[in-house]
Parts: sequence; structure tokens; C-alpha cells
Amino acid sequence: MPLIYCVEDDESIRELVSYALRGQGYKVGGFGEAAEFYEALQKNIPDLVLLDIMLPGEDGLTILKKIRASGKMQNIPVIMMTAKTSEFDIVKGLDLGADDYVTKPFGIMELLSRIRSVLRRTRKPQEAGKKLLSFDGIVVDQEQHSVTSGGREVQLTLKEFDLLCYLLLNKGIVLSRDQIMQAVWDSPFEMESRTIDMHIMSLRQKLGNEGACIRTVRGVGYRLGDRKS
Repeated sequence: MPLIYCVEDDESIRELVSYALRGQGYKVGGFGEAAEFYEALQKNIPDLVLLDIMLPGEDGLTILKKIRASGKMQNIPVIMMTAKTSEFDIVKGLDLGADDYVTKPFGIMELLSRIRSVLRRTRKPQEAGKKLLSFDGIVVDQEQHSVTSGGREVQLTLKEFDLLCYLLLNKGIVLSRDQIMQAVWDSPFEMESRTIDMHIMSLRQKLGNEGACIRTVRGVGYRLGDRKS
């Protein structure tokens, strides 16, 4: 799952955002100042940065300038989080290379929606170009929208196809129902989890013997294949 760094000096906001992100399956690093953030960057480059403008010492706009000036980090997606609501401050952040912004106080659902949108727009080229997905006897051609299982062609509905692709992209990882709802239906809290269960049941049946590789993790969700070590 994507790694997100949250640079926010208000501990309560940082912890709330981090908690919400982890609940959606993201990996999260939280930092209260620039020095901690820079130290973490030496170890891991995140998939996205949530960056507050008003920070002690070096402010968010200065951090953003350094990110965009860095060779290996210049393409990291950045969403600015700020209490400043004037058009000038918003335009300044976007001109410096921010991908999006949210103004405080913001709703968690709005933030999650913006994160999903930015990640979709800025996903890595190798992921965008990955047209063939496979596991054991299951092969999915995303470009041709075709599925074969055990060498035979399988006809899936659009949601079944999207669900299978999501499971294949995360093979070996336990996915909660909320994560699946968010990724496939884009509405994590507005539908019954029974909908997912019914789609999984149908998918297993259509895949035949290979459908057994979709495992139920009791009380959590589903996993395709064995757990990753």
C-alpha cells in the first residue's frame, strides 16, 4: 500500500490524520517539523506528502521548494494542508508545485478523497503501464479487459473485473472490506459489506478451481494467495 508522510506540527491533527489513513490501509509517517521529515526521506521516499504551511522553523512552502528542486524527490505528489484561505496563499503553493490543497478545518472524508485522486493522477509509470496481471492460472489483460482462468476465458461483470484486478495488484495482502469498498466502489462507508461478499462468491464460482486462491480472513476481509513474508 502507498506510504504517506504527514508533516504537521499540531499533534492532535497529525494523529487524527495518521489514524484515518492507517484505517484505510495506508502506511503513514508523521512529523512535527522539517528536520524529522528530511531524516525520514533519507530512509524511504513516500508516495505522497501531506504538508502543512505553518510549521516551526522551516515552513511548508520552503520544504515544498526543496522537494521540487531535488532530483530524486521532485516528482513526489504533495497536498498542502493549511489554515490560510486567501487566494494568494493557495496560488503560491500551487505555483511552487503542490498537486492539491485542503484548508483547515477539513473533513477526513474530503482529505481521503483528495489523496485518492492525487495518487490516481500521479501513480508511477510502471504501475500505469502494467496491463497484464496474473496469479497461478488466472491471467487478466487490463487493456483488452479479458480474463482467463485455467486456460479458459471467463466473463466477468465490470465490478467483478475491477475487484479481481484489485486483488491481483495486492496479492498476498489482507484487504479489509472498507479498503475494497474504497478502491472498487469508491464509497467506503455507504454500502453494506454483504455486497462485497456476494461479488467474491460470484468471482470464485466463475474462476472455477482457481477461485480457491481468494481466501477469506475471518473478521477482516479477503486475501488473494498466501500471505507475503
